[in-house]
Amino acid sequence: MAARSRLPLYLGLGAAGAGGYYLYTAGGSPRVASKEFQHDVAKVLPGSQKETQKQGEEWAAKAGVKLDSVVEEAKHNINEADAVISAKVSEAEAKAIQLKNESIAKLKEAKADTQKELHDTVATFDKTVERKTVEAKKGIASWLGFGGSK
Repeated sequence: MAARSRLPLYLGLGAAGAGGYYLYTAGGSPRVASKEFQHDVAKVLPGSQKETQKQGEEWAAKAGVKLDSVVEEAKHNINEADAVISAKVSEAEAKAIQLKNESIAKLKEAKADTQKELHDTVATFDKTVERKTVEAKKGIASWLGFGGSK
């Protein structure tokens, strides 16, 4: 059998003895025993509570500085993103206005072309109707004997 260290056994017995002592002196109340233990530790380690508090304040100050820098960096990034978004919105608005103007110009051009084609078609139709009307009048007049080519 391998030799084992008995240190854990002795430490456990010492801790159990100390716990029993504080419970006995506190009349069996664990809460009072805990307070007495803390009081005794404070006597043995003077200033440990103050040092702990001081160290905690230092850590809090460092965390506050770090938090402030993170907040400032976030604000900076938000401002940059806002500027980029504003630029993109302005660019999109300008493009929309340009497209609107181009569309209006194309519609006006198409309207003018359509009007010209319609006018030309109506004029051609009108000429054709006039020509056919004249021919029809000549034909009717010739049947009735009013034609002058005999």
